[in-house]
Amino acid sequence: MTKPRKINRAFASRPTMEGAGVHLKRAFGFGDEHLFDPFLLMDDFRGDNPSDYIKGFPWHPHRGIETITYVLAGEVVHGDSMGNRGVIAAGDVQWMTAGSGIIHQEMPKGDDQGRMYGFQLWANLPASRKMMDPRYREVKSAQIPEVTLEGGTIVRLICGEVGGVTAPVRDIVIDPQYLDISIPAGGEYRHATKPDHTVFAYVFEGEGFFPDSSGMNHGNGSLILFDSGDEIRMLAGSAGMRLLLISGCPLDEPISWYGPIVMNTDEELELAFKEYREGSFIKKSGR
Repeated sequence: MTKPRKINRAFASRPTMEGAGVHLKRAFGFGDEHLFDPFLLMDDFRGDNPSDYIKGFPWHPHRGIETITYVLAGEVVHGDSMGNRGVIAAGDVQWMTAGSGIIHQEMPKGDDQGRMYGFQLWANLPASRKMMDPRYREVKSAQIPEVTLEGGTIVRLICGEVGGVTAPVRDIVIDPQYLDISIPAGGEYRHATKPDHTVFAYVFEGEGFFPDSSGMNHGNGSLILFDSGDEIRMLAGSAGMRLLLISGCPLDEPISWYGPIVMNTDEELELAFKEYREGSFIKKSGR
C-alpha cells in the first residue's frame, strides 16, 4: 500500500553572501545538515545584477564532498587542480566529486540580459569514500533527457529515473535523484520515492501545495523537507509550479565541517587544513 510523504518542515531560503562577494539565497546548510543527510547545503544564486555575482568564487579547496552546480541562465567559467577547464551554460550541470582533495574556482558570467541563474548543492561522502580519487563530470543541456508525462508535467532528469528514462549522471555513492519538474497550472504529479531516502523539494517558479500535508501553498524560494514514505503528491497552483525534487540515501555518520571541507572527525578536518597550508593537500592531479 502506498504511503504518501507528508511535510516534515518548510523553510524560506535566506539571503547570504559567499565567495568573493556573491549575493545569493541559502535554502539550507551550516547548522541543519543532519536534517537533510546526506545533503549538506543548497544555494540559490539567481541574480539579475552582475555586481551581485561577478566577483565569483576564486580558487578554494574542497575535500570529502561532491558539489553539484545546475545553471538555468548565464554561464559559469570553471577550472580545477586536475587540469579541467570549461564553461557550463544554461541547462548544463557540473558534478564534481572532491574526494581526497581538489582546488577549483567558479566565476559567474551573466547572459546578455545580465541574468545569472542556478543552484549549487553539496552532497556528503561516506567515511569509506572521503579520500576517493577526485572526479569531474560536465553534462551539457542536450545530454539531459526530458520526459513529458500525462497531464503535461515535464521532468528534466539530472540524476535518477522516471518513466523508464535514466538520467546521464550515474554511479553516485548516495544513490541520489535530482529532478527539475515543471507542473502546468492546476496539474498534479505523483512521484515514487525510496522509503528510506531523505527527500526535499525547492520551489523556484509559480506555487503549489502537497495534498497529503497542510494544504499550505509554497511559492518561489520555498524549501520543503518530507517525512518518510514512498510517494510525493504535488499540485500546482494557477500559475503552474516548477521545482527541484532531490533525494538520497542518508549516511548517518558524524560530521566535522568547516567552510569547504567536510570530514568525520575534528582530527581529519585539522589535518586537511594543515595539508592545505603546507601544500600537500592534493593527492591526485592531472587528467
